[in-house]
Amino acid sequence: MSIALRRLMACPGLHRGAFGGVMGSQIRNVVLRSQPAAVKTAEDFFEKNERLKRPMSPHLTIYKPQITSMLSISHRITGIAVTGYVYAFSIGMMCLPASFPHYCAALATASPALLFSAKFLLAFPFAYHTCNGVRHLMWDLAKGLEISQVYKTGYTMLAATTLLTLALLFC
Repeated sequence: MSIALRRLMACPGLHRGAFGGVMGSQIRNVVLRSQPAAVKTAEDFFEKNERLKRPMSPHLTIYKPQITSMLSISHRITGIAVTGYVYAFSIGMMCLPASFPHYCAALATASPALLFSAKFLLAFPFAYHTCNGVRHLMWDLAKGLEISQVYKTGYTMLAATTLLTLALLFC
């Protein structure tokens, strides 16, 4: 690049910029020097904390479980469960040799305890995630954000989840 600029500056009449200034006054040579590769002697996070005698943060062990945090964690877990069920069902229906009515007929011959357990494992995550999702939608509308309302809606959501799960189990 600097060679091209020097040749440009050597041409008569081309060495002035658009505003009449001399372009060459702002050009200087830059010499790049290679740096030796740095030797990795950095200690990791835990070694540094041990060397400096820093205490380990207790993280979750010092906090008392609250309904708000437990409902939030459960919402994420049930969301993962529902998503997993949808993917498993979809992939199963694409890959399994028989059609859906064949597997429904096979389920009809299963024991009532097994059928009840399977329905519960499907119904509870769906009901919980749906009811808690409605609660989150209300928060998005800026309703029920005071701490007393958050607790009330949490208990209400648990009651609604129980009723919806029972309705799905017995229909």
